[in-house]
Amino acid sequence: MLYSLARPLLFTLAPERAHELTLSMLGKAQKFGLMHQKVPAKPVTCMGIEFPNPVGLAAGLDKNGAHIDALAALGFGFIEIGTITPRPQEGNPQPRLFRIPQAKAIINRMGFNNDGVDQLIENVKAANFKGVLGINIGKNADTSVEDAVSDYLICLEKVYNYASYITVNISSPNTKNLRSLQSGDALTELLKTLKDRQLELSQQYNHYVPLVLKVAPDLTPEDIDFIAAQLLKFKIDGLIVTNTTLGREGVENLPYGDESGGLSGAPVFQKSTECLRQFSTVLKGQIPLIGVGGILSGDQAVAKQQAGASLIQIYSGLIYTGPVLVKDCVNAMTL
Repeated sequence: MLYSLARPLLFTLAPERAHELTLSMLGKAQKFGLMHQKVPAKPVTCMGIEFPNPVGLAAGLDKNGAHIDALAALGFGFIEIGTITPRPQEGNPQPRLFRIPQAKAIINRMGFNNDGVDQLIENVKAANFKGVLGINIGKNADTSVEDAVSDYLICLEKVYNYASYITVNISSPNTKNLRSLQSGDALTELLKTLKDRQLELSQQYNHYVPLVLKVAPDLTPEDIDFIAAQLLKFKIDGLIVTNTTLGREGVENLPYGDESGGLSGAPVFQKSTECLRQFSTVLKGQIPLIGVGGILSGDQAVAKQQAGASLIQIYSGLIYTGPVLVKDCVNAMTL
């Protein structure tokens, strides 16, 4: 209810400013005990981890892990922070975030703006949160695609002991040529190198942290077959389906609809869910799937489950629906 009252005011502000203000307000409310959404317990075991419920926060909302405790108070079963890069970077020039309320959509071209992996680790250490924490890793914009593996290795090694699972983000459309890592020898090399290092780190720290890949919705059936084969070959622990789309179906001719960047929110639901269904068909339950993209209701969370997801994540839906979306999704989903 509070969010429904605040939203009209927040929507008068520039999207990035509203984002920062909302996180600041959440932090203050949580600090003074004013924010705690009770959500039913619906434990789910996935990737060897017990999740309190199957509804998580997608990466991107809390890039630096600076608001973990406040976001946990909303009742999420797990929280994913990042995308983080080895070195701090400003991201793309502003404006780079655009609301399209008529379509319940968002376009962003943020470009992995973040304070760097070392600062993220300090923020994680300072948080009181003891739940399931995913850390999403990427590469710096000025690191060539040919050298991308080194950036992912740096992040993997640094966050390994602080994450419940680690997501390898090769699907953002806002870092030049990043999506080329989803295909061919580049994907094979990346997954092999990271898997080998993951196994070494599991021995070093005496505990195993699952490795998850995050893919785009703009994949052909041939792309899906190839990616699935590589996931199985290297025994990757999970797959997040999907990131934002480069398509513009559903926002044509709307204000900001032609801005460059990744489209999220309601218009991506059908495309991301179909991609999820295709991966589920090919993988046949051998690798758990996390469904994300366009979820704005409990019914849509259930549709992701029916398409093959063991867990779901939300982000843009929070902007339009508010924290009650977490509870609605948990209530609707079956075990």
